[in-house]
Amino acid sequence: MHMPNDNSVILNFNFLGILVAYGMLAMSIWITDIPLSAKGYWGMGVLLLTLSLVNFVKYRFEDKLREDRLQRLEDAKSEKLLEEYINENNA
Repeated sequence: MHMPNDNSVILNFNFLGILVAYGMLAMSIWITDIPLSAKGYWGMGVLLLTLSLVNFVKYRFEDKLREDRLQRLEDAKSEKLLEEYINENNA
């Protein structure tokens, strides 16, 4: 039986890595002697990149699920056709 949190350790480790990366990035932006407007542009760029990556992964995941669903439908159709063929020949 498939458990929904089979990969919880890996997910938590990746989430921790993301938090550490954002923390280090925020610290580096805060410490540098550049104008506040440049820091804002960096921050916006990072947030927009994150949004784009999340959407990219989400859409790839949904596409994979769609392909799997279509494959299961095709397999069920083929199985039903084979079953009908066998039943016709045995009758």
